[in-house]
Amino acid sequence: MFAVLTCVAFMAFVAWYSWYKTRGTIETSAGYFLAGNTLGPVFIAGSLLLTNISTEQLVGQSGLAYFGNMTPLAWEVWAIRGIILLAILFLPMYLGGAFSTIPEFLKNHYGEGTRKIIVYLFMFGYIFVWSPTVLYGGALALMKILNIEQALGITRMEALWLMTVIVGVVGAIYAVAGGLRAVAISDTLNGYGLLIIGCLIPILGLVALGNKIDGGITDALHFIATHHPEKLDAIGLGSELDAIPIAAVFTGLMVTATFYWGTNQFVIQRALGARSLKAGQQGLLFAGFFKFLVPFIAIFPGLIAYHLYGEGLDPRDIAYPTLVADILPAPLLGLFVAVLLGAVFSTYNSLLNSAATLFAVDIYKPFINPKADDSKVIRISQIFGIICSVFTIGIAPFLVYAPNGLFIFLQQFTGFIAIPIVCLVLIGLFAKHIHVPGVAAKITIIGHIIAYYLLVFQFNDLVKIHWMHVYGILFCIELAILVIWGIVAPAPAAAYSEKRVAIIDMHAWHYAILTSCILLSCATLIYVVFSKVGLAYADDVVSPDFWTYFLGTTAICAVICIIMHLKVQPIYEKYINEHYHSKVAAKLEEK
Repeated sequence: MFAVLTCVAFMAFVAWYSWYKTRGTIETSAGYFLAGNTLGPVFIAGSLLLTNISTEQLVGQSGLAYFGNMTPLAWEVWAIRGIILLAILFLPMYLGGAFSTIPEFLKNHYGEGTRKIIVYLFMFGYIFVWSPTVLYGGALALMKILNIEQALGITRMEALWLMTVIVGVVGAIYAVAGGLRAVAISDTLNGYGLLIIGCLIPILGLVALGNKIDGGITDALHFIATHHPEKLDAIGLGSELDAIPIAAVFTGLMVTATFYWGTNQFVIQRALGARSLKAGQQGLLFAGFFKFLVPFIAIFPGLIAYHLYGEGLDPRDIAYPTLVADILPAPLLGLFVAVLLGAVFSTYNSLLNSAATLFAVDIYKPFINPKADDSKVIRISQIFGIICSVFTIGIAPFLVYAPNGLFIFLQQFTGFIAIPIVCLVLIGLFAKHIHVPGVAAKITIIGHIIAYYLLVFQFNDLVKIHWMHVYGILFCIELAILVIWGIVAPAPAAAYSEKRVAIIDMHAWHYAILTSCILLSCATLIYVVFSKVGLAYADDVVSPDFWTYFLGTTAICAVICIIMHLKVQPIYEKYINEHYHSKVAAKLEEK
């Protein structure tokens, strides 16, 4: 009973505080969709943290680690490359053009027709892939943690449907009622709560493992390091335990990181709501450091579950909720359920809010009712958000039949959307002299969907290539097609030219380059630790050469960080000032 009370109390506080802080801020479409460009770095980082850490990480990645090894680390650690790209390169261009959605940005390069197709692609992903995945993961976890089947005397599928409906309805209310600023504030509160309580799970798991082997936490850590050390290997070299091969870091994983952090509407919408370029960069790069905690929160529990329960858990995705249900004392269980629900609500309502934004800004306003005022646009987006929630609730429970687990399902189906969008965004940002016709963009998108389906799902037994490498191959082919088409048969130079100027401070953060280099250095060192030189060494805790590799890598990274800060940062700040901030100042003087 105490667990239920603490859960309800925490959720009620988050809801009240979000409402209190957003009073009078959602009367305009800018306030509803972009938080009126008022988000500071703390809110941006906290919102991104919990938007990214949801049940697909907690449940899905723990399941992969339980079944395999530490290779899921790649999705988290190397995601910082996408964060850095967004903070350093993409964000100044997005804010400098005063855009609120990615399709709106791409319209200026490929026309209205391409904009509509991209909107449909994003909305398909939100409604049929990402939202159902989040709901399914949350429902599965809560069903196991709260023991819904036995408590209510119902079947597993009935319990799954019940929890899906409850989570889906409440999450939709969060998103539809408050807009982005309410989402960002609730994300921040829940995000730091998840950070604290989520860190307790592996700690208490180590305590439980220590009790099992008649020792303490340090004994449990030594046990994990010396028993089945192959499970601590993050560098996949073809083992059946690998969730992803290491080569994918340089192929498909680079595409997914760029898509998720650089072009995915429901992620970058936080940065687009920043009060300044500096605040946006600080929030993004601060969130990058949080990413290094995700493996401890989401992947490490899977390893602990393996050493506690052996190989008997089926399906693999119940490893995390099983561990939580067994190790958390009753008083903490309610708080954890509240935070877990917050994680689900965060990602779910972020998806709904972004889908509603795309529909209202990119379909309803330009094509259905161009004369609609802000209140009408907001009302339509809220109605559309409700419709989306109905679809996702109906789809989510069927993901129980996904053959390779929750997280792999999510990554594979994201491939339908990610690759062509990344190609189009990169050309639009960095090859402005190449005028790709709208028809080329449309044909490439449609061709990609067909090719990806055939290679990954239809003929995957014949095509002996890991699906992450298919990502990289198709990306290179499609990028080449678009560039060549734009050179051989370009669109008229002024066909889609609509230039706007940002209305916020566009000064770059003085430590943006240095912080980015530190993030990359930390990622590199983590891979030294989780390698056969480090913790995956078979004959001891680490190899005799570990400290040579670790300290040598640290020294090289430190030198690179210093050089980049002293030499590259001034050039970068000068470029941003000349191309973006000076234009803002000129526009303000005109007013």
